[in-house]
Amino acid sequence: MSFYPPKISERFRAPRNTGKAADGNGVGTSATFVCGAVMRFTLLIEKETKKILAAKFQTNGCGYLIAAADVLAERVIGKRLTTLHGLDKSVLRTEIESELGLFGEHRKHCLELSLAGLQAAFADFRARQLEEWSGEKALICTCFGVSEEVIETVIKTNALRTVEDVTEKCSAGSGCGSCQPLIQEILEDVSREGKIKRF
Repeated sequence: MSFYPPKISERFRAPRNTGKAADGNGVGTSATFVCGAVMRFTLLIEKETKKILAAKFQTNGCGYLIAAADVLAERVIGKRLTTLHGLDKSVLRTEIESELGLFGEHRKHCLELSLAGLQAAFADFRARQLEEWSGEKALICTCFGVSEEVIETVIKTNALRTVEDVTEKCSAGSGCGSCQPLIQEILEDVSREGKIKRF
């Protein structure tokens, strides 16, 4: 008799995506005080096509955490960053639970920890891409190659107010989603500039 429900137990006993991705170029770590678990995702992303060639994880966590991370890794392998739609957490939670069954309230942190680890890996890939960027203006969205200048222009030209508005106009933020906080900052800066000019 297993300690875990059947689908969790199956992934726990034979996870398909554990370890480190060879030559990984996106590494993200997250941790939780709830149970003391640590999660690390390693991604190998093809730079030109932005295709995720490998997604591996390492954790000291329980079967629920291992199962959630294993399903999450499977969901992103083979996809391009430009098709991830901002890594909508609610969609990913639903996909994981539809595969494994509902996580009880005391296991929800396992879902959140796996998602946080994956997002941190995408943010690390983005940071590495920015280091290699040689354009005149700051690169904000590495998935779609959208610069700060383009985002500012789109905001001002269309009087945009939200990250979703920006995404709709120029696709920035609709890939891995790691640039969304920066887009929000640009929106706030443009808004402040507009207020200063009016007075």
